[in-house]
Amino acid sequence: MSVTGLCHVCEAAPASHTCPRCGRAVCEDHWDDDADICTACAQGQTQ
Repeated sequence: MSVTGLCHVCEAAPASHTCPRCGRAVCEDHWDDDADICTACAQGQTQ
C-alpha cells in the first residue's frame, strides 16, 4: 500500500508506514519494526 503525506506524529518527515492499530501514517523514525506498529501505539503497549 502506498503512503503519501507527512508523518502524523512529527509532521515533518514523509510518511512511509500506516499503523494497523490506529491508522496513523508515520515516518521511519516513528515506526516500531519489532512491534509492526507506530511508536505511539507501541508506547501504549508497555504502560
